[in-house]
Amino acid sequence: MPRTRRSAMSIAKDEVTTMEALGATRVLNSREWIERGRALRPLLDAAAPRIEQAKDLPSDVQDAMHEAGLFRLVLPRSVGGAELDLATYAQVVAAIAEGDASAAWCVAQTAGSSIAAAYLEPRAAKQIFGDPRSVFTFGFTSGQPSCRAIPAKGGWIVNGAWTFASGNRLCQWLGGHCQLCDENGTPLRHLDGRFVERSMIFPRASAMVREDLWDVMGLCGTGSDSYSVTNLFVPTEYSVVPRAIARDQQLPEGVHAEPDPERRERGTLYRFTSQAVFQTGLSSVAIGIARAVLDNFIELAKKKNPSSAIHPLRDDTWIHARIAQADAKIGAASAWLVKLLEDAWEECETAGELSFPTRVKIRTACTHQITESREAVDMIFLEAGATAIFKSNQFERRFRDIHTVSQQVQGNIARMQSVGQYYLGMKPQLFLLP
Repeated sequence: MPRTRRSAMSIAKDEVTTMEALGATRVLNSREWIERGRALRPLLDAAAPRIEQAKDLPSDVQDAMHEAGLFRLVLPRSVGGAELDLATYAQVVAAIAEGDASAAWCVAQTAGSSIAAAYLEPRAAKQIFGDPRSVFTFGFTSGQPSCRAIPAKGGWIVNGAWTFASGNRLCQWLGGHCQLCDENGTPLRHLDGRFVERSMIFPRASAMVREDLWDVMGLCGTGSDSYSVTNLFVPTEYSVVPRAIARDQQLPEGVHAEPDPERRERGTLYRFTSQAVFQTGLSSVAIGIARAVLDNFIELAKKKNPSSAIHPLRDDTWIHARIAQADAKIGAASAWLVKLLEDAWEECETAGELSFPTRVKIRTACTHQITESREAVDMIFLEAGATAIFKSNQFERRFRDIHTVSQQVQGNIARMQSVGQYYLGMKPQLFLLP
């Protein structure tokens, strides 16, 4: 089926990126990165049952993805990353998801987390990310008691528990968001009452990981486990600004702040928040799932002759229209986000920051991608008939995967509330705006 491509002008302008992550000097342009992700589809297709059963990516899949540099898409070049622009990155994630959604989700989750590299002291960044197979992810604070860090000589004593650490089983490093406290354990607060926070980074081997809790209907292979640490010492240089979002990012409309002194990487990519990387990547998983389901259905329709039907599927005009409808939904949703990301990149290069209206539109487009992809999959799943319910084909697994993506916070229609508030002249919620 047709794929979304960047324009020749945008490819030529600034798309080539070094292959430092792969120990080579040849450069790849945007199209080549996308094809690099799509080239793994046969391997991922074949490995999908193993991925789902293991709740992890098997070693041969990990090896292939590392060789392709897919866990280093948005890492800084200074530590061997590709430092891709977001439009290319989103399309690479979608291409991976055509093969397996869990593999793509792990790429997107670890990519959003790895934006922290831009805020680390160079020595710590190289220690964490210098190994070309090093992977890092954050989880989310699991609730009460709060995750807290108490000052100690040269660092912090950390106690906390986090959950939904997608991809952690292939990681060497984990992160945890913490409230900072004084020596007595009392949380510190800003003048406006907000807690003072930092994100701590520590070896996965230092954490207690609960791999027995991840038992879900879809995206099984992400191994999105819970983990905790108790009285763990974390050196000062192994902590970053909260959630890798600097103080001059994710601000209300019309508010401008001085550049954050902790952001050491000055490339255009790092003018975006980690939230922008998370939402563009995770929502693009839905696009890849939908494309794969449509491709599978087209192959089915060429040969299926339902016993209760007058015509084979390939001769049914209703099926012709449904294929077109699904293709339009998927293609339009993807193309809109890619165009917005290209425009946002140019805006950051010329203006030095992302405008508030652009942030609002990207938020809309990411949730829209998930909604349209889910509707396309539901449409095609229905037309595939009883064939779709058998585990011997890929329809039912991808059906479960797309509905699991839709349940994640990025896919919730509540994310659209801030958009409506903005257009109505109200003060919009800043939560999950890029």
